[in-house]
Amino acid sequence: MDFTLYHFLRPLMHAMAAEGHDVVGVCADGDLVDAVRAEGFRVETAPLVRSINPVRNMRSGIALRKLFACEKFDLVHVHTPAAAFVGRLAAAQAGVPRIVYTAHGFYFHENMPFPKRQAHIAAEWLAGRATHTLFTQSEEDAATARLLHLCRTGDISAIGNGSDPDVFRPADDCLTRARLRAEIGTPEDRVVVLMTGRLVAEKGYRELIAAMRDVDAELWAVGARLESDHASGIEDVINSIAGDAALAGRIRFLGYRQDMPDLMRAADIFTLPSHREGMPRSIIEAMLTGLPVVATDIRGSREEVVDGETGLLVPVKAPAALARALQSLTADPARRTRMGDAGLERARALYDEKLVIDRQLDHLGLRAG
Repeated sequence: MDFTLYHFLRPLMHAMAAEGHDVVGVCADGDLVDAVRAEGFRVETAPLVRSINPVRNMRSGIALRKLFACEKFDLVHVHTPAAAFVGRLAAAQAGVPRIVYTAHGFYFHENMPFPKRQAHIAAEWLAGRATHTLFTQSEEDAATARLLHLCRTGDISAIGNGSDPDVFRPADDCLTRARLRAEIGTPEDRVVVLMTGRLVAEKGYRELIAAMRDVDAELWAVGARLESDHASGIEDVINSIAGDAALAGRIRFLGYRQDMPDLMRAADIFTLPSHREGMPRSIIEAMLTGLPVVATDIRGSREEVVDGETGLLVPVKAPAALARALQSLTADPARRTRMGDAGLERARALYDEKLVIDRQLDHLGLRAG
């Protein structure tokens, strides 16, 4: 999707271009394509879809194969499950010399029904026959990929995930916090829990809304549902809040925002109660901002959050446990500060975006000279 290209891949594209390489972005058409082009990149659009529909994916694969054969790329680097599946097969058919896949979190996970899980594993194994290098973000996913032989060459590495510590950093004054809270209508002394993610059920919104009944704080939910989303929505939950005296006035859906660093600096706690993740960047950004994190005990998140030190981990789909964790931090400012400081130190040491990009450039031999 253009969303992925714009929000997640531009730093890597800029780093490869800085090493002297000709970098071309390929994604579905969308509003953000021109924003990537405005930074000097050529972007080709293709009929890519977030779907397992075989007919639609066949159409995507044919278009990609024609593009790859015409362009004669030296390397094709694919991201996200559906595009990665058709992209790898298309690149192999077009004779691309090196095919690289970054798994931002395998779609299959431990909470998925067994038949569905096995079907997704089979698809990853099949596409792995056309994969020369497989990057994962989490160490857990790398171990899984090795165990299941998801790359035919065995060239599998965990590269981590990261963000820019110069953008996501603790507040250096109180003015932005006060301004944002005033704009949103949140009192300065109220504890704010921040959640960011697509407005779909698998992000844990249902459990979070239920948990907030027992948390003496306000929730800011940042995100929107993408047009390409096939996951279950939460419209019924959102619509029910206005008539709920226990929640109305304390739950604010802020939509898609461009000012996430400032919003994080104006919040007190970050939470991500997802059912599945890869290695979520939002947790890293919260840690870099100095926020304690409450997350579900799932792959990726449990690699980032040190339970009891930088935040708290709770079971998946457990609103009571989530409420206890959030309330424990809401009621203890000193503990929030200790965990936030520990998370900041950990994130600066492990999750600087530059480290992740450098690992890829080095591994792929893309350094100039």
